[in-house]
Amino acid sequence: MNKGKLALGIAALLLLAAQLGGCIGVQEQDGPPRDAAKRVISFVVPEYSTATKPQFESLVKDFEAIHPDVEIALQVINWDFLDSAYNTMISKNQPPDLLITNVYAHFARDGLLSSMEDIVSPALKSRFYPVLLNNGTMGGVLYALPYVASTREMYYNKDIFDELGIAEPPRTWTELEETARKIKELKREDGFGLDFTDNEIWAYLSYFFIGAGGGWMKDGKWTINSPENVEGLTFLLNLYEKGLTDAEPTVTTRDEKQRILGNGKLGMMISGNYFTAVVPREFPGLKWRLGPIPVKKGIPPFVFGVQDMLMAFKTDHTDKKALSQFLDFLYEDGRYEDVILREGLLPVTRTVGGKLAAQDSSLKQTLDSLQTAKFYPYSVPAWSAVLDATRNMGQSVLLGQLTPQQALDQLQQIAVAKSR
Repeated sequence: MNKGKLALGIAALLLLAAQLGGCIGVQEQDGPPRDAAKRVISFVVPEYSTATKPQFESLVKDFEAIHPDVEIALQVINWDFLDSAYNTMISKNQPPDLLITNVYAHFARDGLLSSMEDIVSPALKSRFYPVLLNNGTMGGVLYALPYVASTREMYYNKDIFDELGIAEPPRTWTELEETARKIKELKREDGFGLDFTDNEIWAYLSYFFIGAGGGWMKDGKWTINSPENVEGLTFLLNLYEKGLTDAEPTVTTRDEKQRILGNGKLGMMISGNYFTAVVPREFPGLKWRLGPIPVKKGIPPFVFGVQDMLMAFKTDHTDKKALSQFLDFLYEDGRYEDVILREGLLPVTRTVGGKLAAQDSSLKQTLDSLQTAKFYPYSVPAWSAVLDATRNMGQSVLLGQLTPQQALDQLQQIAVAKSR
């Protein structure tokens, strides 16, 4: 290479470095790059299924066509990475304008959220089921709108039950153990799917706390280490030690367990309404049924409800009018119904719920039961810290590093400390 070409090459490299440096500088500015003539809404959404991203991309495209002065900066993020993603944004003082996730109260306590009363239109607010709207209310202020909901029940492989002559799903802990043992001994398959992974353990703790007559809180106070809750966790530990659960409760996720059940290698597990939309699609020959969550003998049966919520963070570019327009569009009956049907979840608006219930009596029964369901303590700011603290607890208990009493004592201490 001669000197002239060498000089030109160095100049080109310097120019490229300057251009790259400029690009990096833009990315480090607060918020996404935006057209000054447009109102921009950054929107972070969890990935419920493979249908989530294309569905939201289409929705955003349709909204921007109607509102050319608004740009939706959409991010669809897998649930496994969602928490770390939005927490990183918040730590950099770049929170999304809108976020859908499963906790909100600690954000509201820290003054990070806008009141939804200032954003949601009265017409839209009136369409939500009141019990779900209440879960997004803290200190009398509405901070989070319900987005989707589900109820949890026992799903089981009917072929396995029929082959073993098991006529009904278990309703009590005794029946659950007996059924799991029969499946294990006679069918040589796992009886009960126990999910102690870091993205579902708090659900199974809830089922068996309540099933023992306990719960996370009572009369506004944390009761995590109550005798009832210890008994519930001890029951699950005993099932595992007797070989009546799947072999790796802290490894195989809920979605993986659903596939194992669909493949005939698992007898039963507790899951949500999405089971009915996802699993039969992957395993069209599967015969499945559902029953209640088993409880200790003498404890009344219960329905457990779960909801994800949509919240608006305070940002230096918050445009409440644009947010209100987008929320009206997002929850418009036709579009929202399509989301519900594709994802196999429950609607949170009475208009869509009423329409679908009129077409399906079992769905009507489910939506009716949701109105009196047990829920997580969503509106308690310390709930987020408690939830996080459960993530690695399962392995410690199953390996005998902590007794159920010790594990729940630790959780109780965290809950109390974070509530001060």
